[in-house]
Amino acid sequence: MSELDNFRQEVAGWVAENYPESLRGPVTPDQMYRGGRDQQFPSDDAKLWFERMLAKGWTVPDWPKEYGGAGLSAEKTKALRNELKRQGCRMPLSGLGVWMLGPALLEFGTEEQKLRHLPKIARGEIRWCQGYSEPGAGSDLASVQCKAEDHGDHYVVNGTKIWTSDADNSDWIFCLLRTDPEAVKQQGISFILVDMAQPGITVSPIELISGDSDFCQTFFDDARAEKSDLVGGFNKGWMVAKRLLQHERTLMSELSEMAIGPKMTPREAALKYIGLAQQKIEDPLLRARLAQYEMDAMSLQLAQQKAFAEMKAGQGNPVATSFFKYYATEQDKIRAELLLALMGSQGLGWEGEGFDEEELMLLRKWAHSKVLTIAGGSSEIQLNVIAKRVLELPE
Repeated sequence: MSELDNFRQEVAGWVAENYPESLRGPVTPDQMYRGGRDQQFPSDDAKLWFERMLAKGWTVPDWPKEYGGAGLSAEKTKALRNELKRQGCRMPLSGLGVWMLGPALLEFGTEEQKLRHLPKIARGEIRWCQGYSEPGAGSDLASVQCKAEDHGDHYVVNGTKIWTSDADNSDWIFCLLRTDPEAVKQQGISFILVDMAQPGITVSPIELISGDSDFCQTFFDDARAEKSDLVGGFNKGWMVAKRLLQHERTLMSELSEMAIGPKMTPREAALKYIGLAQQKIEDPLLRARLAQYEMDAMSLQLAQQKAFAEMKAGQGNPVATSFFKYYATEQDKIRAELLLALMGSQGLGWEGEGFDEEELMLLRKWAHSKVLTIAGGSSEIQLNVIAKRVLELPE
């Protein structure tokens, strides 16, 4: 048996023994633990699961041990996550610090920045949000105008950011800020970390059609940012931003695999709500949609496996993140729409009696699936990237 097989076996046994039984089943977003200065665990068992995973360095398993991780290889990290998925386990800690800022700091941060910020992320002590988009700079991200002015030993930040996910519950924000207003777009932008616990920052939640207010608009009015929190160099933030966007798009492509929302598959829903006739799904149109969905889902899974093998061999293509972000989020939207079609009126429950737990979650999941095709770069932007950088089509 190989070392990797031994690790898989070890993980399977440990997870089966240590994962609290009460945490199994569908998970709503408010049941996920995201850390933070004032964050409360959704339950005692969620806290227990977090503490057990933290002790093994598995809240950020592929980070080096000195920064709070376990130093696992890419293969072992993937094996761990696959086993967690197989056993229906929720992530012990989620958030943009884990998924996006952490990997960017590992690549571009100074040693002092890594030691100051990464262990706190791994321990769930600080919750981060992202300050990229602005009312006048969404898809054209390089047009950001929120500015940071040099005031000697610190920067003074003024302007606004929008669609800042969970900003009202976050402690710090990583921002793209205009540091040279005379420079051409990308050449005058810096990547700066800003502590949100100061009077110069105001956050206003934005209500979504799903009923949630995950997105916010964030206002900076003479807010302070330390020089020691400039990442990647002055006016060199665009390089950091592009790399972080790759992590974000990878995250967007994996969100549908996380244990959030209904666990019922379209196949299971078809059997439960439509039924069989002569060993086939009774409705031929829905049967065709289900077959197409399953073929597309299998194609995506095989493509991801191929991309992982190429990355391991040092032959990964950075544009693959755009492909997977587009395909996976569109597939997640199709999945939610298909479930609604299969479940009929039982998929329209928002609250009240007459619906089980998964049925009540579906309509919110359907609404949220629209968000994922926009967040992290819209589907249209990803298609433009693919057309230009892969297919080499004329602009």
